[in-house]
Amino acid sequence: MLVLLPPSEGKAPSGRGAPLKPESLSLPGLAGARQAVFDELVELCVGDEDKAREVLGLSEGLRGEVAKNAELRTAGARPAGEIYTGVLYDALGLATLDAAAKRRAARSLLVFSGLWGAVRVSDKIPSYRCSMGVKLPGLGALGAHWRAPMAEVLPEAAGDGLVLDLRSSAYTSAWKPKGEVAGRTATVRVLHSQTDPVTGAEKRSVVSHFNKATKGRIVRTLLETGTSPTGPAELVEALRDLGYVVEAQAPKKAGTPWALDVVVTQIH
Repeated sequence: MLVLLPPSEGKAPSGRGAPLKPESLSLPGLAGARQAVFDELVELCVGDEDKAREVLGLSEGLRGEVAKNAELRTAGARPAGEIYTGVLYDALGLATLDAAAKRRAARSLLVFSGLWGAVRVSDKIPSYRCSMGVKLPGLGALGAHWRAPMAEVLPEAAGDGLVLDLRSSAYTSAWKPKGEVAGRTATVRVLHSQTDPVTGAEKRSVVSHFNKATKGRIVRTLLETGTSPTGPAELVEALRDLGYVVEAQAPKKAGTPWALDVVVTQIH
């Protein structure tokens, strides 16, 4: 099973240890594309701070993120699973998993990134700021920049098992599973179900903050239980066995991902 995750915009500080070793990162087929983004991002942030803030879409209050990027060559590196924070990662709670679940996380979780393309949670990276929606002056839109190298590397990383795609829309632009891989890919939407107190009718709404939290809890549960579905249909059954209310239909067109709705009555 391969689980595709979005990064978090906010990140924990860089470590005090050794700086990034690009050759140590997973998916070495992305090395050239990574270096191109890394070099231009650092050069941009070392130069005109105001221009860098504009390109990166940062408010005045986030000016310090430009300085962080300018120091990427020498900043300490920590496992990506410690760098990424926020709602999904809080619910996932990588640090509190037992040893077996941590090994499963290292094998199966892949975090997408505007700067790195995609990394394993065990890959050591510095803290940075560069979303997939950024358009660098030299390279252009990062989603388009990553498309070709991702198409070469990700099908192999996906192997022959389930691909659970939990990315936000900005990060799906970098790689969209195709053909046979798409047929064993499942996307997940979280819906909040409420009953109208007057009519008794059910009302459903898409949640945002709690969408991330629910996805984090789903991944944690799969890792803790060692559940490893081989395809979308098996995932639906596994999630139901784990207590989730899941609605899904097999796609009518071959080479199309499954779309799963996880329905919750409480959001937390």
